[in-house]
Amino acid sequence: MTKAEFITGIAEKLGMSKKDVRNVLDEAFISIGDTLAKGDKCTFIGFGVFEVRERGAREGRNPRDPSVTIQIPARKVPVFRPGTELKERIMK
Repeated sequence: MTKAEFITGIAEKLGMSKKDVRNVLDEAFISIGDTLAKGDKCTFIGFGVFEVRERGAREGRNPRDPSVTIQIPARKVPVFRPGTELKERIMK
């Protein structure tokens, strides 16, 4: 499902304009991103948790020349953990 399909589905279901739904969805994404950028997590009971985790530095291989090793620096990555209700809905 694309963002456009998602917006269309919500707009039809709620009887709202696509523009209004797009604005709300964009603000929600911005808010989640801002929260994660501050190092906090976003918890949506029943749906899941968006959080930031630290991925440690590690050694990797150059795909063009596997005999060459490269150092991959540590970095922060966004992670989503699904909630119980979402897991149960998927398992049906």
